[in-house]
Parts: sequence; structure tokens; C-alpha cells
Amino acid sequence: MRPARLIRTLRATAAAGVVLLVPAQAVAAEPEPAPVAAKTEVTISPVDLEGPAISAVKVTVKNAGPDRMRSLKVSFAGPVGWAVQPAERSVDGALAKGRSVETEFRIQVPEERPGFTVRTFTATATYKGGDGAGSATGTRSQRTGEPVANLAAAYNSVAITDESNTAPGDYDGEGNSFSAQKLAAAGLSRGASVTALGAKLTWPDVPSGTKDNVSSAGQAVTLSGQGSKLVFLGSGVGSGATGSATVHYKDGTSTKGSFGFPNWSFDPADAHGATLVASSDGRNRPSGYGNAGIAYRVFAHSIPIDATKQVDFVVLPGNGSIHVFDMAIAS
Repeated sequence: MRPARLIRTLRATAAAGVVLLVPAQAVAAEPEPAPVAAKTEVTISPVDLEGPAISAVKVTVKNAGPDRMRSLKVSFAGPVGWAVQPAERSVDGALAKGRSVETEFRIQVPEERPGFTVRTFTATATYKGGDGAGSATGTRSQRTGEPVANLAAAYNSVAITDESNTAPGDYDGEGNSFSAQKLAAAGLSRGASVTALGAKLTWPDVPSGTKDNVSSAGQAVTLSGQGSKLVFLGSGVGSGATGSATVHYKDGTSTKGSFGFPNWSFDPADAHGATLVASSDGRNRPSGYGNAGIAYRVFAHSIPIDATKQVDFVVLPGNGSIHVFDMAIAS
């Protein structure tokens, strides 16, 4: 219809009291997010570690899937060398949705050794039906002895010295160390607050020339809190300063994450996925301050942790090239 004729038609209909209804364009509704599928749950009872003894361990499997679970088999294993009887159990019949079944194993616990030890136990269920995954695994970690009270209690290396007395330093195994004066100029004075990757950390609050960091060697360190990641403040010696830390929770479970630091000098600042925190000018050598104009650096890195659980302690990587000045939990 031509514009002039359309206008005359609209005027006529308006005069006659006629209302024109124009259909609205259909708006597509946003699809609702698909519900998260429930997963089979495998849990392990506490293990009596007062050896030498034979301890009974119960493994519970819960069918959280939509279908009946069939052909269920459950296996259980402890630390390497610990005998388990039987190695696997079969569960007769089918397990209805929402129902649980309990199986029992016996494990030979050796005589307890002095010192701190973490032992991990693993149970695996294989099945048909249920959540459709075909298998599910549960772990339980238990410790004997106690981890050190905090990171400072594990300090075993001197990384920072005063330029007037560089002799105590040996950060890199060759007698070299950070200059306390140059670190302070970069914002890392004794006890300074450091914010990195969402965490609030603290620079070592100890005198220069004393032990101020942890050369990582699998130390277990108490750490309390809850969040989505664990942030490490540190630096590397050499280019292979990488490893895995294990975070243990108060419910006996644990997660593991890998991280690394670039060498304190020369490596790219983002090597191993690290984030640069501060750069200091030069370093202290056994003969005194030197290497002016070359940056010696401190970094941050993080690993994800389970935000729904309370952290109990952390086991550091077994790589002495990783040096840690502090660690903290962040949201």
C-alpha cells in the first residue's frame, strides 16, 4: 500500500473508533541452565593407624545418579606396600537411586614411625547404570604426628642480607642473596604487607641475615582458612623451580596443584605462569653488594583449592629450587 493511501486508511479507522492491533514480535525465552548431574559418592571410614595391627576399613558407595546401579565392584588400596584383603569386593543385586551400600576391607598397618607422615587411602567403584560414568573414586588422607605451626617454623634458608654484612646469605647455593636495602626500595621491607593474586601476604618479619624462607622439601605446614585458591609468594633458583603442593582439609580429603617460580633473575617474568610482584636492583654476594642494574625478583603463583572446605595444612613440593616466603588463602 502506498504511504498516502495508508495514512488515509489510518485516519478513517481512527474516526470510526476502530483499534488496530499489531501483533508483537515473539521474544525467545532464554533456556534454563541444565541441572548439574549428580555423581556417585565414594567415602572411606577413618583408618586406625596404631600399628602394627590389622584394621577394618569401611567403604560406602551412594548411587546419586538417575538410574539403578548394577554390577557394582569396589576396590580399596592404602600406601605402597600395605597389604589389603580382599583387593576387591562385588556387590550383589542392584542399588536403587539414592541408596547406599557399605563394604568392608582389612588392611595391614605397620608400626608407627616417628615424625609427621600423611597417608592416603583410595577406594574405586566400577558399575553400570547409576550416573552413567562407569566408575567413581574416593580418597581419604590421614596424618600421624603434627605439621609445623606456621611457615616461619619451617624456615631453612637465608635469602636476605644487609649490604653491610652479606656473609650469612646463601639463597642460591653459591652464597648470593637479596639486598635488604634494595628490597625495601621495591616495597619489600621487613614485615611489609604484600597483596598478590587476591591474597594478603606478609614479607618475612625477621632480621636480615637470618633464616627467612623455606627451600621446599615436602614440609607440612599448618594453615587455616577457606577460599578458592592458595597463593604462594616466592622465587626460584634455576629454571626448574616447579612442583606440586598438596592441600589437606579438615574432613580428611585433599587436593593437589602444580605451580612454579621463574629463576630470581634472567628467566621470563611469567615463566611457569607466575606473576611478578617486585624487582630489586642487584644482589648481595659473599664479597659485598654487586650486579647493579640486574633485576632480582619475587613472584606470586597460586593453585586452586576446594572453596567449600576448611584447610587444615599444606604439604609443600619436594623441590628445593622453590623458595617460599609466605602463603595465604584467597577467595
